[in-house]
Amino acid sequence: MDTNQHTFIVYLDDADSVLRQMPPRRQSGATPLHWVLVACAPRMTRRIGKWVSHSAREQWRQRWSDKLFAQVVPALRAGGDQVTPVLAKGPLPALTRQLRARHGDARVLDLRRPKFGQELAPLEGGQTADAGAGWQVSGAVLGMGALALLAAE
Repeated sequence: MDTNQHTFIVYLDDADSVLRQMPPRRQSGATPLHWVLVACAPRMTRRIGKWVSHSAREQWRQRWSDKLFAQVVPALRAGGDQVTPVLAKGPLPALTRQLRARHGDARVLDLRRPKFGQELAPLEGGQTADAGAGWQVSGAVLGMGALALLAAE
């Protein structure tokens, strides 16, 4: 790895969300960046194992990540940056440790799209879920509350 490069490990699951959150393009002549993009494929239900083989699931995850990288990588490479795509397999804290060991002093960015009512898996070992996560309300309860408010008027 080039010692003049700054490395960022970016966890992502949605191209539009990532492209909106990425920093603006840098000035020409600036030090190139190295982006290690880690695709976090959506979870499949436990019951899908009954219908789909393990190899078919892995092929789907690979196609999904290829499509995600095809949308994100060209925008980063256009600025002269280096991009290393990675498909997350297994626990994210272990993958983060492995990538930090390989890429040295790298900043970790979590650009995964938040999903209402679901906690995102922590990226590092000492990281905990948000304190307010217990106060999240399901969409059905929120809808019933809005309906009750409209009925009261």
